[in-house]
Amino acid sequence: MSLDGKIDDLYRQPLDAFVTARNALAKTLTGDEAKRVRALVKPTVVPWAVNQVYWQARPTYDKLIKSGERLRAAQIASLEGRRADVREAGDLHRTALADAVKAAERIAAAAGANPPADSLMRTFETLSLASEPPEPPGRLTKPLQPSGFEALAGVTPAARPAAAVARPFQGREPVGPGRGALRPSDKKQTEADRRKERAAEEAARKREAAIKAAAAALARAEAAEQLARTAWERSHDKLLEARQALSTLKSER
Repeated sequence: MSLDGKIDDLYRQPLDAFVTARNALAKTLTGDEAKRVRALVKPTVVPWAVNQVYWQARPTYDKLIKSGERLRAAQIASLEGRRADVREAGDLHRTALADAVKAAERIAAAAGANPPADSLMRTFETLSLASEPPEPPGRLTKPLQPSGFEALAGVTPAARPAAAVARPFQGREPVGPGRGALRPSDKKQTEADRRKERAAEEAARKREAAIKAAAAALARAEAAEQLARTAWERSHDKLLEARQALSTLKSER
């Protein structure tokens, strides 16, 4: 087995076995390979649980990554002025995100761990919307926090027409020896137009930045809402089961 394959096996280990397994592997190696293995960082519980979804529930993990790619592409297309169904992509991504969180919770619970659901959601969201993974898949070592622009990295907003490019001459054209020269009043007007154009461009940049931030915040809020709804449904099912159990016990008296 290659060294990379052996390192992958480390990240498949139960969380409390990572350090022992890493040190044992390092002892079988020499030189740079041994240094590389000794430098591997033990994951905390949230990234460990996310890694286990990659190793043990790959279809769920792959579905999330693909839905994140589709959402990112749809948001970028929309901001660039192209047609895209952002709502449908967002719905599919929220479902995939909730499924990934549930898979991580299930795997972690079986190993006696209890990672926070909100931290799992944020980490899965950041992974799925990032243009490049922060760490190799299955080897995540720390929780991730969305910065608000993961899905919009590299976007070029749709171009807007310049405020006053190649404006036709307004007013009477000068004649005689001074033809083509700007009068003082014309110079003042031209400088005023330039200031207006610069102000309009700055306002457009700020508006596009606000759109990006709002779109990313909306995606996070919708994902959190989906996760909360799923948690409520599980709790409600448990409540109904408890009521039924109590009712059955009372009827048997």
